[in-house]
Amino acid sequence: MEMIWFALFAVFFNAFMARYFAASTADGPLGIRPNRIYMALGAACLILVSGLRNNIGDTYLYMHSYRVEDFSWSSVLQKDDIGFNLFQMLLKQYTEDPQLMIMLTALVTNALIIIVFCQYSRMIELSLYAYITTGSFIVSMNGIRQFLAAAIVFTATRALLEGKWKIYFAIVILASFFHQSALIMLPIYFLVRRRAWTLTTMLLLSLGILIVVGYNYFSSALFSIIENTQYSGYRSFQEGGANVLRVIVFVIPLAIAFLGKDKLRRLFPGGDVIVNLSLVGAVIMIISTQNWIFARLGIYFSLYQLILLGWVIKLFREKDQRLMYIAFIGFYFLYFFYENVIVLDIRYASDYIRWPF
Repeated sequence: MEMIWFALFAVFFNAFMARYFAASTADGPLGIRPNRIYMALGAACLILVSGLRNNIGDTYLYMHSYRVEDFSWSSVLQKDDIGFNLFQMLLKQYTEDPQLMIMLTALVTNALIIIVFCQYSRMIELSLYAYITTGSFIVSMNGIRQFLAAAIVFTATRALLEGKWKIYFAIVILASFFHQSALIMLPIYFLVRRRAWTLTTMLLLSLGILIVVGYNYFSSALFSIIENTQYSGYRSFQEGGANVLRVIVFVIPLAIAFLGKDKLRRLFPGGDVIVNLSLVGAVIMIISTQNWIFARLGIYFSLYQLILLGWVIKLFREKDQRLMYIAFIGFYFLYFFYENVIVLDIRYASDYIRWPF
């Protein structure tokens, strides 16, 4: 866990310095471009800590599979998520070491996420701080394929905001070759490209509550639909629901965005789409209190919530922003400690880096 604590402080410091020494630009909604040197240092910390691990979640299984699988054309074409298997087949022609596979997926996943943050997060250090403290960084080391797919979809943010549906659909379909669940983001395009906090918002929240109340009926119908797919095994998933505290953490930025909705629209013209995406994620998290497996879909939406978190401090009065900034840091730090030290007891292991260095 010491290496993840190191990543938290190193990434936050470098991202803060990147914003402090940012250059002015007329491109994009921010008006600034984070300093590239500091951002590269922060990205390197994330990528190295993630890429050099040998445990956390399914990491061991991915590494074992890479060692023993015969990635021939016939086997690759017969399996689901062909993109990731094709990647492994090509990589295995050069090395039998699965650590390189872990490193490359960490590189692509985190680099893509940081690039989008640089384009759309007003306070990028807070987005990256929350990326680690809300658990998204650790989840990226667990559901490797799905988080890689989510990062690829995330790169379509500009196309989504500008209504370039052909580009957006092409990127989502590409991501689905790494994890089929990415296809859920196709209909989402039509749902979120509208003004936030309208009747649609109320309907979404009501839907989430209704599903929770009638979860037994909903789950029976859903698992019947996916019975003959690669996700049919989730019917027997019995690890309980998501922590209610996690749902609260997901909802707080939305509550602030609602109170400052008019200011957010002035500061960030594309903010309504980001709010709607975060809202869909919040509804999924509410549903996941009944069964944790639904939180896996929330991976696609949590990244947009992190963009929103990069704006919420600016929604307060200027004289209150410093206090809220400190409160933000303290609250997410305590949540990170509770979730990952007390509840999950995360242990980080690597054959290449240890603490102390």
